[in-house]
Amino acid sequence: MKLKEIYDVLNDISSFELQEKWDNSGLLVGSFEDEIENIYISMDLDLELAKDLKSNSLVITHHPLIFSGIKKVNFDTYSTKILKELIKKDISLISMHTNIDKTHLNRYFVEKILGFKIKDSLEFLAYCEVNMTFEELVKHISNKLNLKTLKAVRCKDFIKDIAVVTGSAMSLLDEVKADCFLTGDIKYHDAMEAKARNISLIDIRHYESEKYFNKLIEELLFEYLKKNKLKAIITASKNPFEFFIEGETVE
Repeated sequence: MKLKEIYDVLNDISSFELQEKWDNSGLLVGSFEDEIENIYISMDLDLELAKDLKSNSLVITHHPLIFSGIKKVNFDTYSTKILKELIKKDISLISMHTNIDKTHLNRYFVEKILGFKIKDSLEFLAYCEVNMTFEELVKHISNKLNLKTLKAVRCKDFIKDIAVVTGSAMSLLDEVKADCFLTGDIKYHDAMEAKARNISLIDIRHYESEKYFNKLIEELLFEYLKKNKLKAIITASKNPFEFFIEGETVE
């Protein structure tokens, strides 16, 4: 099967033209004329995973392996080490990042994982009415994401509505019109800024909020794969972070 055929299906699902200007979604490694024997789906690529992939395969990832221009290919960085493995084994790579965030992933996470109904949405931001105490909301999120530790900023004891963006989106704080903002990678100064604006925060973490990309893409490709008698291989890149409580590792 030609890679171009699969690319076109993915483009129909979520147009690559929807990606942000700074993003690098689309075909990153390979040629549209490549013959594909296996399809892998993974949120990220790490070196261990790249070494396990079969030759003449296509990998569909959420995060692009390459964001900015590469001036040296000397195989001593994260991206170039993996590029060496992909090229050596004739493995193609397509990434679906901000385009799938806008069209599918954020909604999937909010509705299917957190169990909230989206009242309104604006590109990345999904708004939901929750009417919970802050403690109830924190407990709900912890249970749904199976998090034993959770970082949050409390500005209000009662939360009427929330805004949610998977991954890392504190840059969107200016646009948030809700009692509480849920996103990942919240930094100290982000917390101070949100508190000054009276917006509560819950850090849903980057990996933990986007790891559902694999299941989402598998579901979206189900009919196409079934029709063509193909099977997508779901792979799991590892979260680079470990979490500890009193010296003991936790999830």
